[in-house]
Amino acid sequence: MTSLLIRNARPMGGETADILIRDGRVAAIGPDLQAEGVPEEQAGGRIAIPGLVDTHTHVDKGLIGYPWYVNEVGPRLIDKIDNERRVKRELALDPHIQSMRHVLQCLGYGTTLVRTHVDIDTEQGLAALEGVVETRRALAGQVEIEIVAFPQSGLLRRPGTVELIDAAMSAGADLVGGLDPCGMDRDPKGHLDAIFAIAEKHGKGIDIHLHEGGEMGAFSMDLIFERIRAHDMRGKVAVSHAFCLGMPDWNASQALIDQCAELDVPILTTAPPSREVPALKRLLAAGVRFGAGVDGFRDTWGPYGNGDMLERAMLLGMRNNLRRDDEVAMALDVCTTGGALAMDRADHALVVGGRGDVVLAEGESLADAVVSHAPRALVVTAGRVVARNGASLTVAP
Repeated sequence: MTSLLIRNARPMGGETADILIRDGRVAAIGPDLQAEGVPEEQAGGRIAIPGLVDTHTHVDKGLIGYPWYVNEVGPRLIDKIDNERRVKRELALDPHIQSMRHVLQCLGYGTTLVRTHVDIDTEQGLAALEGVVETRRALAGQVEIEIVAFPQSGLLRRPGTVELIDAAMSAGADLVGGLDPCGMDRDPKGHLDAIFAIAEKHGKGIDIHLHEGGEMGAFSMDLIFERIRAHDMRGKVAVSHAFCLGMPDWNASQALIDQCAELDVPILTTAPPSREVPALKRLLAAGVRFGAGVDGFRDTWGPYGNGDMLERAMLLGMRNNLRRDDEVAMALDVCTTGGALAMDRADHALVVGGRGDVVLAEGESLADAVVSHAPRALVVTAGRVVARNGASLTVAP
């Protein structure tokens, strides 16, 4: 952490002001601030927003730095999972190098807080976790990385994975991951019992990938709610994707949303155009913590994306038919302060006392900044300049 004075910024698109960061925290916001001996950066009237927050990504599996990957994978989820495992083996992907490339690209766009799901399976063991832990250590002070031990290949269908997830929690993972209890393992009781037991043993939270749609997804969510109550884990279990919350039966989905609010279950979306997704306005109206993420990009799953959370805010707005400027600003909040709240970071806001993560964005307004998502002029983490003109100051391997 350090100190910095940013002059002539427009905090959250408002009136021009200076932003003083001392010891990693926002100490003052106002005109003509004085801070003797503190380094200065000139914002030039650009918009200042909090550091962008990616609540759902996969930093260990991207193909950044490799030639274009020709995708000829089958349509099923298991097709993509099996293919990815094969390509990782054939290319001998180094999870530390790939995660460094992924995170530093995102940092150049202004992302300073990341939750990543890291593959744990019986073929590679804890290798991906070890690589991402090394990346987290290397980039400490530039970007905060939270790690989910993720059973991408299934939990129960590959014997030994439960024990590996347990070991991952002792080796640096922050949360226990899960994946489609019905659709993947076809044993929702066994799957959920296992991950809740590991979380309880280690005193950690849970983040479950739930691609299951419609009634199957609703069934899985009901089982998740049941275990949250039984294990007294209110506020400690997040659901990623949650496509079932976008099912056409609004009464059924609203009942699930209301339970998410009651049990404080954060919902983390990637706003894909190909699936029914949770509705931003309905979740926020119910008081559900809501975050967004870029998911994977430039990987064996698909070619789209570049790691830019301002672009993701635009996609989130498009997916939710947000057209008014104040509505687009809601999407931006989900990708900054709202996403941080979904990750239990209550201080990630551009206010006095907040963490000194500041991004300078181009645009006349917040909505313009989201839609244009031009390269970021400056990225600051806890008062430390970490990126300029769309590129991190640390060079990727």
